[in-house]
Amino acid sequence: MRNNRTALRRVVDMTDKGLEVETDHQIELAPYISRAYHWISTILTHGEDMSDAEIARLRKQMRDFVNGGQALYWQRQGMYFGSVLLAGYYYSLSLAVLCFLLFQLTELIDNRTSRIVIKWQGNDGITATRLHYMLFVSSALSSSSVSLFAFLIARMEGPSPHFTPLFFLFTAALFAAVNNHQMPKILIVRLVCYGFVFLFIPIYDLWLVKPPLDNPLWLYFFTILFVLYFVVDCSMIFLRLYRQGLDQLDELRLERDRAKAAYEVKSQFVSVVSHELRTPLTSILGALGLLISGAFAKEPERADRILDIAHKNSKRLSSLINDLLDLQKFESGQMTYDFRPVNLSAVMNEAVESIGGFADSSKISINIVKKDENLKVRADHDRMLQVFANLLSNAVKFSNEDGRIDISVGTKDGKAFVSVRDYGIGIPENSRALVFGKFSQIDSSDHRVFDGSGLGMSITEQIMQAHGGTIDYESELGKGTTFTLEFPPGPNT
Repeated sequence: MRNNRTALRRVVDMTDKGLEVETDHQIELAPYISRAYHWISTILTHGEDMSDAEIARLRKQMRDFVNGGQALYWQRQGMYFGSVLLAGYYYSLSLAVLCFLLFQLTELIDNRTSRIVIKWQGNDGITATRLHYMLFVSSALSSSSVSLFAFLIARMEGPSPHFTPLFFLFTAALFAAVNNHQMPKILIVRLVCYGFVFLFIPIYDLWLVKPPLDNPLWLYFFTILFVLYFVVDCSMIFLRLYRQGLDQLDELRLERDRAKAAYEVKSQFVSVVSHELRTPLTSILGALGLLISGAFAKEPERADRILDIAHKNSKRLSSLINDLLDLQKFESGQMTYDFRPVNLSAVMNEAVESIGGFADSSKISINIVKKDENLKVRADHDRMLQVFANLLSNAVKFSNEDGRIDISVGTKDGKAFVSVRDYGIGIPENSRALVFGKFSQIDSSDHRVFDGSGLGMSITEQIMQAHGGTIDYESELGKGTTFTLEFPPGPNT
């Protein structure tokens, strides 16, 4: 395809330099060849912007069309043979043979194009559109041959009712209405071609004879109009029914995709929850079993350590259950908020205190590098504390040992913002869906280093949306991540 377009471009370049043909007048070919080039180029490149769903729909339409056409091959051959036999006996044998050969030529083109369509398994919009044009052209040739056959017979009859040629056209038009509804453009070109000749035959008779209104020729003309209306109406009915079927198929495909997505979320939920429940429960059960057995009755220090481990794992289970309950509230629309003026710096101080023990055990220092003590926004205090604590715990979790976390609270461009920056492992590119997805993590393997339900950031994003704010991040692998919260203007923004 690229070579064809390059050749066409060279022809246009030659004409632009002044290629001309000598006739009675000097005619410059450049504008005409340029127009032809642009027309062909449009056909070759049309379809680049088609979506996968549009390509799939067009592919199904084309395959339904060609499969239906191939199934009716012998039926069409019978119609051709019968009409040609009558024309050869009653009108002209040479005309009948010539038209029969023309029918077979168009059938050969149709069959060749149909085989190409059936063999095509790709998902390329340009190829789909090119095949569509090929079907369009082959159908136009086929309908033109039938129309020419009927027109020639009508001219041999002279002014008359033209029952035979008009019946041939009516049969072809009705056949197209019933069997070509999969491709609206092809159906239209067939009906336009048949309808034009259908009207031209009686109109030409009226123009030759110029009969009065009470002449039967006028009656034949008005009857033809009624028949045309009937054919067009049948075509619209079949087209509408077929499109309804396609729409229902698209809906089923969409529901299938939704069910598949829901199944994947369910699988992720089962995997994450089972992993997050199994580890702390095993630890708690083991610790309680040792204590009940009295193995450490004479070693209170070791017993205290075991109790501390059991307590930490209990808190981990409580956090998971709270996340699941919050998620259920979001899904059902039952999450409630107590909006009032909230001092962001004060809430951040609380979050730093709550996460202090975790940070100390990981040898991570937390620094507030910028803080506006009087900055207030309209928010729910407890939910903001939950958001800040989640950002800080993630920053600690994904920081390197002896690392630090920088916090900024202030205003920018009339909006309040809070940023939490760590200098840890960072986040890979194009991972936003994993960062803010439900039950999703960057490392979702069973042997991952960092624990978590995969719900924290999803809940954080939904809380920020409920506050009319946003959350975003910037990250570089190996150098850390900065999460930034922005709030709409508040009382002291």
